[in-house]
This record gives sequence, structure tokens and C-alpha cells, in this order.
Amino acid sequence: MRPFVLESDAVRLSVPERGDIDAIVESCQDPELQRFTTVPTPYDRSDAEFFLARIVDHGWSTGREYTWGLRAPGSSELVGMVSLRFGDHDIGFWTSPAARGRGLMSAAVRLVADWAFEQGDVAQIYWEGYLDNDGSAAVARSTGFTYTGVGEGLHPGRDGARPLCRKGLLRATDDRTVKPGWPLPAASAEYPRPADVDLRGPAANDSVTGPERP
Repeated sequence: MRPFVLESDAVRLSVPERGDIDAIVESCQDPELQRFTTVPTPYDRSDAEFFLARIVDHGWSTGREYTWGLRAPGSSELVGMVSLRFGDHDIGFWTSPAARGRGLMSAAVRLVADWAFEQGDVAQIYWEGYLDNDGSAAVARSTGFTYTGVGEGLHPGRDGARPLCRKGLLRATDDRTVKPGWPLPAASAEYPRPADVDLRGPAANDSVTGPERP
């Protein structure tokens, strides 16, 4: 598949390129991103170059996984990543620390889901995140995913084991309203503003989900 851009009034999604390497490397120093994804640690330029060549480019050329860089409207700065993996139809994402809490990733997930259901021949999309990754769960919840419980993750962690994860499902026939049943963080009666960091976020694993690296 030839890479394409997805755009709305809220966000612009375009394929990450070599000019984004510095932004990717900087984002992947974030302790939260390292905690909730399988990005290599330490993370340097060679990891970003591997990610672009072996995950992003290969994913698009084979149709296995489509990865987009997240940018705010009118800006060329990459502030996150979102990918849709076609084997399991699961979505992964992360947002840089400075861009969190602005609703950018929620808008990006809606945009990807709209494309997948309307043009990508996808009937449902899966989400999963580590049990304590409340930010990622907040994004899934806010974009209309139904909470389906806890189970073994689709993808192994850094130690090779499949961690327990919270899981969600969004069907093409679902509306995008917030669904009941999502567990709230123990310390709060409400979900936190999304930290926008997912288990398999594109610079995360595939292993951004299996062993892919950004």
C-alpha cells in the first residue's frame, strides 16, 4: 500500500520520515512511554532508524501494519504515533509528554477507526494496555471502545512473556459514545486526562505492538 495522509480539523496523520528521527528519539526517552511500551531501553537514533525502515516502511509495503505520525494542525512537528495492525486488527499509539492531555490521540484514533471501517475493510478493532496504563485506557474509553475485561496480551513484553492486559473492542457498527463498564483508577473517581501511551504504540512494539521498535 502506498502511504496516505489522514486529516481532520483536530489532527494530521502522515507517515513518519527521517526528518522525524530526533522527535522520535526524544519522545522515547520518556519514562512513561518506556514503562508502558516495549521500545528498546536505552533508545537512540539507530533504534529510530530501524523502526522507520523495518516497521514503518515494511508495514506499509506489505500491508501488514499502517503507521502514522501524529501532528497538530498547521504543524510539522511529530508529537506521537498511531498504528493499525491488520493481522489482529489491533491499534497501538503513543503521544509525546508535551502533547498529552490535549485530546490529540483520541482524535487520531477516531480518524484511523473511521478510515478502517469505511475504506479498510475492517469490521472491528482491538485495543489492549497494561493493567496500570490508565492513560491509554482513557483514550480507548473516550473513543467508544467497549471494555471486554482482562486477559493475556496479544504481544510479548521485553521479557518474552505475554503480560496481563485490559482489553477493549470497537466494532464498525458501534456508535462512538463512552460505554459503561470501564474500571476507574483506584485513586480517582474519574479517569485522568489521557497520557496517550499504549502497550504497543508504534515506536513501541509490534513488538508497538511482537517485536517492532520505533
